[in-house]
Amino acid sequence: MNKTDRMLAIVIELQRKGVLRAEDLAARFETSVRTIYRDMQALSEAGVPVAGAPGVGYSLMEGYFLPPVSFTAEEAVSLLIGADFVELRLDAEYGAKARSSQEKIEAILPENVREETARARSVIRLLNERAARTRGQEKETFEQLRRAILQKRRIHFRYSKNMPEPDGNRHSERTADPYGLVFSQGAWVLVAFCGLRRDLRHFRLSRMNELVILKESFDVLPGFRLQDHRSADDRNVIVRMLVDPAVADRIQEADNFYMESFERGKEGWLATFRVRRIEELLGWALGWGAAVRVLEPESLRERMREEIEKMLEHY
Repeated sequence: MNKTDRMLAIVIELQRKGVLRAEDLAARFETSVRTIYRDMQALSEAGVPVAGAPGVGYSLMEGYFLPPVSFTAEEAVSLLIGADFVELRLDAEYGAKARSSQEKIEAILPENVREETARARSVIRLLNERAARTRGQEKETFEQLRRAILQKRRIHFRYSKNMPEPDGNRHSERTADPYGLVFSQGAWVLVAFCGLRRDLRHFRLSRMNELVILKESFDVLPGFRLQDHRSADDRNVIVRMLVDPAVADRIQEADNFYMESFERGKEGWLATFRVRRIEELLGWALGWGAAVRVLEPESLRERMREEIEKMLEHY
């Protein structure tokens, strides 16, 4: 980044964040503190009202506002595709705002940048692979949850787990305090304090039904920040499988969530997984037929044999 671009970026950062130390700016723009000092001096000489306070940092004088800056084609494409994603994955209200934002961005682009942006967007497309009915249901759930989170209102819903509990039941009713929404592994997930488990839990929106926003309010756990939250990793079961080279590329493309490593060996490719329960890989392994052989644990090998014997009874 050259000096002119960096100085403009510094003004934008100060406009966004209010007060920043020279050390913060140096780290942000990967330069020295001394260079930041020189940039601040140059900004002041250029008429930008920068105020500096020892031990506090730099800020812009109250009332100063940098006029809108022009977008490059790449910046415009990033914003417009981001709006496409919002329209595709969020609820109807945000979808409408996304379309409005796109129109405003396109309106202020110079003709040459607008044409270049249109060409770039014409070769990039976001697809939603889900059926329209399911997509609509999930968007409706998203909108309800978004409102409940902002209003700090407790929710009640029915939840269907991917794997059954030890008693064979996959369905339960939950009352929870919704903290935030996270897009992970191609799906929206609710982070909430679960009243049943008395702990933070993750719930996939696609598995939530009969959602009701209750009148009760709640307080977020002290110190909780969604940006810092990481779910506890309790996947302690190691599974190893031998993969036929003929399907190795397809398995890599499938990108199984539980796969830890995929390495070439003498007899084929060795795939290593980490799961909570062996059932999480049972159906996946069976789906590859003879092209995948479970090496360990023995408990999964036994389950594979049982399922194959049951299948043989049908043929």
